[in-house]
Amino acid sequence: MKKLLAAIFLVLLSIGVYQSYKPLPEGLDYSGPERSVEDAEFLSDSTYTDANGERVIEQQIFDEILTIISDARQFVLVDMFLFNSFQGALGETHRSLSSELTQALITQKHQYPELEIYVVSDPLNSIYGGLPSAHFTALEAAGIHVTLTKLPRLRDSNPIYSAWWRPFAQPFGNSEANTLPNPFGEGRVSLRSYLALLNFKANHRKLIIADNNNALLALVTSANPHDGSSAHSNVALRFGGQAAWDLLESEMAVLAFSDGPIIETGVVRSELEATEETAESGSITLQIVSERSVERALLEIINKAQAGDHIDMAAFYLSDRQVVRALRHSVARGVAVRVLLDPNKDAFGREKNGVPNRPVAHELMSAGVPVRWCATEGEQCHSKWVLYRDSQGQGAMLLGSTNFTRRNLHNLNLETSVVLRGPMSAEPLAEGEQWFDNQWHNVDGNQFSLDYATYADDSLWLRTLYRVMEATGLSTF
Repeated sequence: MKKLLAAIFLVLLSIGVYQSYKPLPEGLDYSGPERSVEDAEFLSDSTYTDANGERVIEQQIFDEILTIISDARQFVLVDMFLFNSFQGALGETHRSLSSELTQALITQKHQYPELEIYVVSDPLNSIYGGLPSAHFTALEAAGIHVTLTKLPRLRDSNPIYSAWWRPFAQPFGNSEANTLPNPFGEGRVSLRSYLALLNFKANHRKLIIADNNNALLALVTSANPHDGSSAHSNVALRFGGQAAWDLLESEMAVLAFSDGPIIETGVVRSELEATEETAESGSITLQIVSERSVERALLEIINKAQAGDHIDMAAFYLSDRQVVRALRHSVARGVAVRVLLDPNKDAFGREKNGVPNRPVAHELMSAGVPVRWCATEGEQCHSKWVLYRDSQGQGAMLLGSTNFTRRNLHNLNLETSVVLRGPMSAEPLAEGEQWFDNQWHNVDGNQFSLDYATYADDSLWLRTLYRVMEATGLSTF
């Protein structure tokens, strides 16, 4: 019996090690060239309390996404992580974003039958096969291609669990059942849905690409078409040109390993777009980065900052040890750093314990990094955003789907972010800077943020819990 148990342990250990470090599907961990861009636009959604104590919700992102769809005639690709109406115990739905997006795609397909529409998403929206998605069913009935990402082909972020799941649960697949309550909303699902959920991995991307006047237009964001997330604060960047083609290339890789269709855009790429590899000197540039390339770009931004430079960060989750250390070291070099964090207290009507942001905030404050909290009231401060400004007036802004955590930065989840570089006088960089300053300083009496002391927590228990969860993958962040 001891030999049998030892053999099983060695097999599971081998599975865990291999599935944690196996080769990525081709085309992931993508770092595109820096492309000249002239039409980039910074967009944001903000929820805050005004000077009269009234809750205000200002949104631009999905209004722009719906406009992009309505202007398309040949091609639309949407890749969104949360695409459902689930909201858990949350009492408020600000917008039915999942229905808005579904209806916009179906309406455009009916109006322009030759329009090719591709939807890529995460199997969480069908509770991993345990509860069919009404949205995806309607999209497919309208002739729209829907591809659910083949998550088992990615590396395992929670190998302690996944090494057991792969041989003992995965082979049995999943189907509809009435065994257990849906962990995210109404309905009931199978036990196998829960077993798949505990792998804690995702296609976490949030983007759209479409044709516009026989060219490509794209938008990368931190926002989901998810009803329970519809009041979250988020950011986005809309852009066109060569970088939009780079984004499409990175999406074709996901469709390829997920057994999805071959994309037909109907748009002819110009010779310049197909061949130019670098941007002109002095121009505003945009770079597409995915998976671990996001971390490389982020660390490059932070590590190159010197005394007199500035770094601002707004993050839903901040836990990656390399990023935390880089921020601490930058302050030691004389860089002016400001970090705005979600307090990690709300999750769709459920109360959270503040991990990972509260123990990380304590570490940053102890190192001299100023931290403020988003003043959330049930919603989340969901941005994943960084802005670097040097003493010569040049800057770099990173934003997208990627939380600053091990799971999101280390080739485990699928992620897409963009890096915009150029003079701070450029409109999208200036608008990003103003967006952050408004929240940091609570301009015009509006309350966007709170002092660090509001949610300060230096407990050894939280610090230990955060380190264990970050290192092992036994976490949802």
